[in-house]
Amino acid sequence: MDNTVTMEKIVSLAKRRGFVFQSSEIYGGQAGAWDYGPAGIELKNRIQRFWWKEMTQLHDDIVGLDAAILMHPRVWEASGHVENFTDPLVDCKKCKQRFRADQIDPEKLEKKECPECGGELTDTRKFNLMFKTNIGPVDDGTGLIYLRPETAQGIYVNYKNIAQSNRMKLPFGIAQVGKAFRNEIVTKNFIFRTCEFEQMEMQYFVKPGQDETWFDYWRDQRWKYYEKLGVRMDKLRWHRHGPGELAHYAKDAYDIEYEFPMGWKELEGVHNRSDYDLSRHQQFSGKDLQYIDQDDGNARYVPYIIETSAGLTRQLLMVLCDAYEDQKVADKGNEDDWRTVLHFHPELAPVTVAVLPLMKKDGLAELAQDIRKDLKEDFPTDYDQGGAIGRRYRRQDEIGTPFCVTIDYQSKEDGTVTVRYRDSMEQVRVPRAELAARIRADIKAYKRA
Repeated sequence: MDNTVTMEKIVSLAKRRGFVFQSSEIYGGQAGAWDYGPAGIELKNRIQRFWWKEMTQLHDDIVGLDAAILMHPRVWEASGHVENFTDPLVDCKKCKQRFRADQIDPEKLEKKECPECGGELTDTRKFNLMFKTNIGPVDDGTGLIYLRPETAQGIYVNYKNIAQSNRMKLPFGIAQVGKAFRNEIVTKNFIFRTCEFEQMEMQYFVKPGQDETWFDYWRDQRWKYYEKLGVRMDKLRWHRHGPGELAHYAKDAYDIEYEFPMGWKELEGVHNRSDYDLSRHQQFSGKDLQYIDQDDGNARYVPYIIETSAGLTRQLLMVLCDAYEDQKVADKGNEDDWRTVLHFHPELAPVTVAVLPLMKKDGLAELAQDIRKDLKEDFPTDYDQGGAIGRRYRRQDEIGTPFCVTIDYQSKEDGTVTVRYRDSMEQVRVPRAELAARIRADIKAYKRA
C-alpha cells in the first residue's frame, strides 16, 4: 500500500467519513462551494474555538467583533477593493481553460502558450473578484452592494466604537471570524481556494514607530500557535513578500506556508498595514479616526495596524492533510495490516471519546451507554456497538478519535474500563471513577509523536 498523502486520498476520506461534501452534489455540484458534514463542522468549530481562545482569552488586550457581511459600498472604495481587487486572467483558445496569468510560467505567458495544451492564450485582462448584488426593491444600479471579500474592513470601521465603548488603550487588537466571498474564476485543490470561505483575522492597533516591534511579536506568536495545534513544524515555513509582491497597503508582509500535497501554499499572512486603512476610511467617511493618546500628552495620530489573517477552511484542509496517515501496523505474510488514521490534536478531533461495549448483550451495552452519559457533559462522544472491536477501532481512527473506551465483562466485576489510545494503540485499564480526569490530563499533556 502506498502511504503517500495525496489530495485524492484526502478528498475521498472527507466524503466517506462526513467531513466535506460537494455543494449541491445531486444537481452536479456547484464549483467553488463545499458543504461541511457532521465531522467537518465539528472540526471547523473546534479549530475556530482554538484560534478564538488563543486570541481573546490568552491576550488581555484583544476583544472580539462580529461585523455585518453587507457593508456600505463606500467602504470598498476606501479600502481599494473596487479599484485594485483584481486577478489577471487569460483563456486558452484551444482547450478553453482559464488561468491566472500570474501563475503561468513567464516564458509561456510571453509566448501566449497554454500551459496545458500548448494552444494560444488570449490577452491578459483584469477581473474584479467582488460579488455584486442589489439592495432594495428596484434593481436599477442605485442599490449596488457587495458581499464582503474580507472581514478586516468591518474591524476598521468599528475601531473607534470599540476603543470608546471598551476604554481600550493602544496597543490593542480586535478579532473576528466570519464569512467572506470572492468570485474566484479559477477554483481548485478541493477547499483550498473557494468562492465562499471563512476567515480568522485579528487587527492589532499600535502607535506609529512601534509597529516594527509589534510586527515581530505577532510573527512569533503566530508561529507558536501552530506548535500548539500539534502540526508538524517541518511542514511550515516563512515567505517574505518582495517589493513586487507587497500589497498596496503593506509596509511589510510575511506568509506562513504549509507543504500541502500539491506543494507549498499560503496558510496565513502577517502584515504591517501601516496607517493606510484608517487614513483611507477617515478620508472617505469624513470622520475623525485619530487616537487621542492620554499617556503621551493627548497626542493625536492615526494608529498603524498589524494584521494576522488566516483562512479557517484552509486551516481545516491543512489539519486534515497534516493528520492523515496510512500506517502499517502489522505484518501478516502476504497481507500486511494497514490502517488509515488522523492524528488530530485531541482538542481539535470531532469526537474526543468513543465508547464501545465489547458485546451488545449481558448488560454491557447498557453500562456503556451509562458511561457515555457521564462523559458527554465534558467531551464530544460517539457510541458504536456494531461489528468486531478491531473494526470499530479502525472506524474511529479514520475520523481521528484520540480515545476509545471499551467496556467488557471485567468492567462489570471491578468497575474498570480499557482506554485505547489512537496514536500508539496502547491499551490501559482505568477505574471508571477516574476516567474523565485521566482523559483531561492526557489531552493537556498531548504531544504529536
